[in-house]
Amino acid sequence: MVTTVGTENDAETLVRNLLKLEHDAIAAYESTIERIDDQAYKTQIEDFRQDHIRHVDALKGFATKLGIEAPQGGDMKEMLTTGKIALADLAGDSAILKAMKTNEDDTVQAYEQASGNAKADPEMRSAFETALADEKRHRSWMESQTA
Repeated sequence: MVTTVGTENDAETLVRNLLKLEHDAIAAYESTIERIDDQAYKTQIEDFRQDHIRHVDALKGFATKLGIEAPQGGDMKEMLTTGKIALADLAGDSAILKAMKTNEDDTVQAYEQASGNAKADPEMRSAFETALADEKRHRSWMESQTA
């Protein structure tokens, strides 16, 4: 799925939308942890979920600096991200990881776009680049487990 998150025309909307995306990602990770059978996968997925929690903390800091209220949850996309996981559960762990990889594709794209967004200040862009590296690492691991 193609995402427009990261292309916003003002920093406030950019931060809000990234926060929603992160909350959606956390919900998908929690759904995955509940459904996946392999304990090693669960441990790795929990580590990745912790990365997303750190991203939320950084984004909340930017929201405070911008004087905006930080969203406390995702949006309608959460149903899509967690729904894919629920459907994949019918086919097992590999299918769940493949579904999560498609979620990571969106998050990678969003942070690629946000890292180059002229409305983000240098501190934000640096944080977005760090998050992008995490997201690429998550996606790469998922690809390696389902190849």
